[in-house]
Amino acid sequence: MDFFIQSVKTGIRLFIILIKKLIKSLRTSNEELNEECEICDLFDVKCKVKYFKRNFKNWTSGNRVIDKFIQDAQLLSHVGHEPLEWIPYDRFYDVKYVAKGGFGIVYRANWIDGYVDEWDDENQKWKRKGQNKFVALKSLNNSKNVTSEFMNEAILHHKVNNVFFIIRLYGVTKDPETENIMMVLDYAEDGSLKNYLNKNHHNLKWETKIDYLHNIAFGLELIHEKGLIHRDLHIGNILHMNREGRNTYITDMGLCKPADYDYNASAENSVYGVLPYIAPEILRHQNYTKAADIYSFGIIMYEIISGLSPYHDVDHDDDLARKICLGRRPSFNIKVPQMIVDLIKRCLDANPLNRPSAKEIHGIFEISDNQELQMQIEKNQLTVCL
Repeated sequence: MDFFIQSVKTGIRLFIILIKKLIKSLRTSNEELNEECEICDLFDVKCKVKYFKRNFKNWTSGNRVIDKFIQDAQLLSHVGHEPLEWIPYDRFYDVKYVAKGGFGIVYRANWIDGYVDEWDDENQKWKRKGQNKFVALKSLNNSKNVTSEFMNEAILHHKVNNVFFIIRLYGVTKDPETENIMMVLDYAEDGSLKNYLNKNHHNLKWETKIDYLHNIAFGLELIHEKGLIHRDLHIGNILHMNREGRNTYITDMGLCKPADYDYNASAENSVYGVLPYIAPEILRHQNYTKAADIYSFGIIMYEIISGLSPYHDVDHDDDLARKICLGRRPSFNIKVPQMIVDLIKRCLDANPLNRPSAKEIHGIFEISDNQELQMQIEKNQLTVCL
């Protein structure tokens, strides 16, 4: 009898301990959810972070590195920082192959749920936008294992994910058949700007060309402000789609690196990219700087304005690389505003120190503020370029 009573007392004590732990857990959870967020409070918006944090235990990608990356990104999703998600592959349908590049394969798919907008207190779930929208699924080569290349692109893309004129990253998924890890990105229905120009350049007004250049320069300025260098900027890495008054978006952050990255001290000081867009100092195996991106932008200017591919009349080989180092630049015989002529020449200057900054270029293309450029276009004060 005494043993029975003792067992009951022990059971009651354990039950009380469990209840106390449960109450403490609920109190902690409520305290977390009622926590003030100074950042979001400042902008008078509901903070997403605490809801993401509460949900950490309810999902996993199956890979600790990816879980940590997504969780860290969610903990930063205050005002101006777009949240990332682990998105199960079965939330996509009509997955179709789009293209294969040097670093991986891109597919198009419909995303059933759409992206996170805000927390719904009443229904205790996320309100979402863009249900069934098209997204791009980008897998890097050999991404069954989470490579440093994949994580580098994902991390650096997230760093500029809240930047205008950069294609948006929504999260990460995994194809269960191939086991490839994939980034989930905004889908550009018009494809690359290169493809769009091939079909529509003859119909483009000067104002539209200037608008394209303004948007690309603005995106590049913001990348540089984040302390990054794109390193692979070319017309194929500019996407065209009309969203919220914007039409061109920079993508492919795979070769992006911090501006203070020492290539000479690393094992990866090889030259990558599309030859016509590579600055001469890079062809000579000098260190990348932001000025190398500016050179690439100068070639993009040439292509948007002329409608021609750079060096379209010669082979892209070692001989062309040597000639670029000796001063050869693309040429075309059309009339162009003198300000644009001068800017192209500055961007393509052999001396990186003579090239303008992305911020200066962006300012030049603020056509509403640049009366001189506006006048040259309106009055057809054009000059034969290069």
